[in-house]
Amino acid sequence: MNLLEWVRRAAEMIAAEAERLSRLDAAIGDGDHGHNLDRGFAAAVEALPENATPGRALVLAGRAIVSRTGGVSGPLYGMAVRRAGKELGDATEVDAAGLGAALRAALECVQELGEAEEGEKTMVDALAPAVAAYEQALAAGGDLAACARAAADAAERGAQATVPMQARKGRASYLGRRSIGHLDPGAVSTALLIRALADVASEDS
Repeated sequence: MNLLEWVRRAAEMIAAEAERLSRLDAAIGDGDHGHNLDRGFAAAVEALPENATPGRALVLAGRAIVSRTGGVSGPLYGMAVRRAGKELGDATEVDAAGLGAALRAALECVQELGEAEEGEKTMVDALAPAVAAYEQALAAGGDLAACARAAADAAERGAQATVPMQARKGRASYLGRRSIGHLDPGAVSTALLIRALADVASEDS
């Protein structure tokens, strides 16, 4: 699994959807989610050393995301990517089990930092079902590409499921019931990142 290519593909997808993500954020937040994340992932691409191990590459990418992404998104996304890299350690190849462990570590990081659970209208509502679907596919004998596709599908369903939720965390929570009826931008961007992962995994298989 080429995780350097995943960072590049994720940056491309975020850049393409930056305006939409910021419009979604404008409905229930500051209106800058897409542009902030675009800046952070562009910095992550610049930080990638060609000869780094997958884990080291993610650690460096995560550090760049933290430093260049504004708002609360930087620590959440950047530290999650960094934690995933640390989970991979010095391995030179990433197999299905290793990627699953890295995704689980990323989810745990986000939940620790954001103190969020599923159902609170946050990125966790996309990431948690993605990790669960990945692990279920892995347990059923799926290869890395199949597991990643299952995760991406689950992340997209999870993002869509945030529409009827009332926000319980972050700036959106200040709106109370007025947050109902809107997609959570963090869940949508998370689904994009997992879809980028699935696309690269399928190309590698």
